Amino acid sequence: MAQVLEFRLPDLGEGLTEAEIVRWLVEVGDVVAVDQPVVEVETAKAMVDVPCPYAGVVTARFGEEGSELPVGSPLITVAVGAAAAPDGSTEASGGSAGGSGNVLVGYGTSEAPARRRRVRPTPAAPAAANGRSVPAEPVEEPEADAPAVVDGPVPVISPLVRRLARENGLDLKELTGSGRDGLILRADVEYALRAAAVQTRPAPVPSATPATAPATTPGGTRVPLKGIRGAVADKLSRSRTEIPDATCWVDADATELMRARAAMNATGAPKISLLALLARICTAALARFPELNSTVDMAAREIVRLDAVHLGFAAQTERGLVVPVVKDAHVRDTEALSAEFARLTEAARTGSLTPAELTGGTFTLNNYGVFGVDGSTPIINHPEAAMLGVGRIVPKPWVHEGELAVRQVVQLSLTFDHRVCDGGTAGGFLRYVADCVEQPAVLLRTL
Repeated sequence: MAQVLEFRLPDLGEGLTEAEIVRWLVEVGDVVAVDQPVVEVETAKAMVDVPCPYAGVVTARFGEEGSELPVGSPLITVAVGAAAAPDGSTEASGGSAGGSGNVLVGYGTSEAPARRRRVRPTPAAPAAANGRSVPAEPVEEPEADAPAVVDGPVPVISPLVRRLARENGLDLKELTGSGRDGLILRADVEYALRAAAVQTRPAPVPSATPATAPATTPGGTRVPLKGIRGAVADKLSRSRTEIPDATCWVDADATELMRARAAMNATGAPKISLLALLARICTAALARFPELNSTVDMAAREIVRLDAVHLGFAAQTERGLVVPVVKDAHVRDTEALSAEFARLTEAARTGSLTPAELTGGTFTLNNYGVFGVDGSTPIINHPEAAMLGVGRIVPKPWVHEGELAVRQVVQLSLTFDHRVCDGGTAGGFLRYVADCVEQPAVLLRTL
């Protein structure tokens, strides 16, 4: 007899507690192999294909496309064993029912040693998301000492939801969850807190407005802060709350830098992007001013200066703003930087960036000039200490060698954490960057 195993949404790492189902890759009744991707999910970091650790026949799917599931909630059930294949063959079993043994981030798929399990019959065929069902099979049930997913009568899985409710004095027993089988999600708690805030808001003081004046209520559309948009909101809010930032800026003549790039790309070698040239300048500047390649540990009251430069760059996509990270940018030349920028930009466009490619940055380069603007005051990408912003490069009147001329001018801005350095260091960094932009030979002299 086939054994039905339940596969739950694993811990995807980076502190993520939930994911949104973007696209199912299997249907109920499909035969799956060990480690075959079964669903595509979107986290606050990236799009991820989730592989199933079992081989067999999919008997149920949990969650519609577009719904949000907490880590630990059921994804699919798989019938494994000699009777698993629809044609009666044993090909679907893939060997042992113990799983692949591979480990997702924070999630082991192999069976725990010496664990006894008992089997209970299911009262009815599991309902699939697409309306299909299969004959009832025994479902694996953990032994009594295994931790339960739901604590008591309150249908909550995510510890984040419990903490949010506890910190705000909200009784979860009074809520009705919007998730599957009444599961209480973070959105339910946040909605309840907003509703409570509205109810406790003091009544407005009557004004002298005539009674005939119509009462107006502002309307609008509520857009949930979730996924990438929610992650961006959380990070920017934290940056503004925790980092005492300051900004300085300077205009620079980029004519010679543009000429140097044109000359480099005229040789027939792989093309060098402007972003790569700016990144090479940044890494050289950070070598001279290492205070800006650091982070602040307020618990230990220490500034941690970092040895490697992992350079993030802001990329606007259809799914929102993401910041891919070029690891070890300080040891890459302009050609290697160009290739890595191109690869990460394409991955950002297609939504295939991994969590590892979106984390670990130590300094960020933000080329907002692509939006046709001259300047900005960037918000630091927490927990980094600085961000360099680059505006558009446009022809402007400029005094060059004592005469008025039309030159290619760019505005550079540096937002920095005032805890790691003072204005002199920040100004020195920005001035060095501007000098390299105006005279690329400066960079060669300092290498």
